[in-house]
Amino acid sequence: MMYPVVRALLAVEQPVLDAHGVAMWGYSVLTALDRTPIRTQAALAEAIGADKTRIIGTLDELQDAGLITRTPDPDDRRVRLLAITDEGRRVRQAITAGIRSREERLLSRLPATDRRGFVRALTELSALPPDELADLAGDDGDDSDVSGSPPSPA
Repeated sequence: MMYPVVRALLAVEQPVLDAHGVAMWGYSVLTALDRTPIRTQAALAEAIGADKTRIIGTLDELQDAGLITRTPDPDDRRVRLLAITDEGRRVRQAITAGIRSREERLLSRLPATDRRGFVRALTELSALPPDELADLAGDDGDDSDVSGSPPSPA
């Protein structure tokens, strides 16, 4: 039941992301960094459920666009500390507003009571730690992504 809804949401989110020149993984990075200002690349990858070697290109794009900074850790120069810039925060907020507006159109199809319950349930489930979500979903430890899509942080 969730799959068609998730696909529809991803489809309505894509034009918003495209308008801001940010991929979904980039939006996931901006969202995570906006919640916790400084983070290592390894910790960020874990937080957003990405392979740390696969997000390097995304980080390069975001840094080139002036949306994040990567600075060497003074305690370990092999480690890069990440931070969202003011422009990155502005872009993240604009994307979030655009996505929420489109989500509202979809959710407006539900009666108010059902809508509140649906949003409350999604909020509770999305607040669970990734390990717990995987355990509840019966994850067998296979990290392959069937959809090829990053998680939507909105």
